[in-house]
Amino acid sequence: MSAPIRVLLADDENLIRSALRALLSLDETIDVVAEAATGDEALAMARAHRPDVAVLDLQMPDRDGISVAADIHDQVPGCRTMIVTSHGRPGYLKRALAGGIGGFLPKTVSASVLADVVRTVHGGGRYVDPELAAEAISSGDSPLTAREADVLELAAEGAPVDEIARRASLTPGTVRNYLSSAASKLGAANRHEAVHVARRHGWI
Repeated sequence: MSAPIRVLLADDENLIRSALRALLSLDETIDVVAEAATGDEALAMARAHRPDVAVLDLQMPDRDGISVAADIHDQVPGCRTMIVTSHGRPGYLKRALAGGIGGFLPKTVSASVLADVVRTVHGGGRYVDPELAAEAISSGDSPLTAREADVLELAAEGAPVDEIARRASLTPGTVRNYLSSAASKLGAANRHEAVHVARRHGWI
């Protein structure tokens, strides 16, 4: 019998993380070897434990699972990654697939599906939730440039223009231009409405 698939779980919600661990423990081919509550902790655990598969929450307090996956790919090359999320917006899915993430599925999946996807990803395959895939195809690509998306994401936190400028290493005037351009592209009346539209599509 082959060795169990060694899994890292990362989710900032203890209840969710415990539930995922309980679900995966039902499968004797899978062994959860480490857990993390933040993105940075997940990366540290991946380096320390060298798991076969990292199951990452999309949105953690310090950073998103997609950027964590990119760092894991760089620093722990043998570890494959997958995203389990309650925020399955199309834009996130496209970013995840572009970043080489092997699985993208909602937290509502059954224990058997979750275990099957872990095995699929471990074997070098890819799994995307069918409903999320259909939404991604129908939503189209983001009209925002990377810089516009960055600035809009900072605006989503409610930061004033001067603070956004400082954090993005831009001038306040440039920030206003980016916000105005983003709002125009999204057909929004102001930056708050632009944030809402972009988030609904998963573009930020």
